[in-house]
Amino acid sequence: MENYKNSILLPNPITQVADMPYALYLSLQGKYFVGYADDMKFQDKNIAWAGLVNPVNSRVNLHIYVWTVTNVGKSPLTARIWFNAEPSGEPVKSELVTPSNTAFKTLPIPRVNLLQANNALNEPYDGDNVFTRKVTPEVTIASEEVGKFIFPPGGSFIISLSNLEESNEIGEGRVAFGWSEEKIQEIK
Repeated sequence: MENYKNSILLPNPITQVADMPYALYLSLQGKYFVGYADDMKFQDKNIAWAGLVNPVNSRVNLHIYVWTVTNVGKSPLTARIWFNAEPSGEPVKSELVTPSNTAFKTLPIPRVNLLQANNALNEPYDGDNVFTRKVTPEVTIASEEVGKFIFPPGGSFIISLSNLEESNEIGEGRVAFGWSEEKIQEIK
């Protein structure tokens, strides 16, 4: 009994089992985050964008698990997905970010930043526009990537929104993300 009192007990030991979704396993460890960019607006030929930007000094790899785009306006939108691009405009950090596991006494803080900009003049640059999607009014599109899109420190995953057609309407959207952060092992 004496040994029991001196031992360390973990309240919820984390053991990965074959049928456990990997995102749940990451969430149990405090490595899975969710967040969104709200009130994205643009007009004429301008754009809005939101993205996960991995700082150069983060010491983590960013894994994209899911992203969504919601068109809350009246005009059809074009959503362009960019890998490792430099965003344009004046970005603002979204405060609408949380770890998916809120049971920790001290909540984990993501190292990756969720940034957004409204009414930017240009699309992101120096990266790859890997695909484009049409988003009709009052529709949400979603894609589950299950961690296969991976970005090192200095990398980014950005979604830009623009009017699909020549439109006098103000484009309005919302972009959400689910991601994990994996510490980079230092080689000694």
